[in-house]
Amino acid sequence: MHHRSALLLCLCALAAQAEELPTFAIVAKDGRLEPARLEVPAGRRVKLTLKNAGSSPVEFENLNLRVEKVLAPGASSFVVTPPLKPGVHEFIDEFHPETGKMQLIAQ
Repeated sequence: MHHRSALLLCLCALAAQAEELPTFAIVAKDGRLEPARLEVPAGRRVKLTLKNAGSSPVEFENLNLRVEKVLAPGASSFVVTPPLKPGVHEFIDEFHPETGKMQLIAQ
C-alpha cells in the first residue's frame, strides 16, 4: 500500500506541474500565424495551443527548440517548449514560410 500511495502522490504532483504551465493560444489561418508576436516568461516551459482555422494544412515549427506539429484544416493540438532562454524565438508555418511567421519573445 505504501508504494501505491507514493506513486499516486507522484502522479498528482506531475498533474499539478502540468497545469501550472503558462498557456498561450496561436491560430493559423490563410498562411498566417496569429498573434505574430507573443511575449512569454523566460526560463520556463510554455504550452502553446494551436488551432488551424484555415483551409489548408500547416506545419508549426521551431527546429532549434525541437518543436514541430502538423495540423490538418480545422484541427487543434498543442506543443510544450523546453525552458526558454531570454530572447526571440522564431516559429514558422513550414507550408507557408513567407507569411507564416511568429516571434515568441521570452523575457
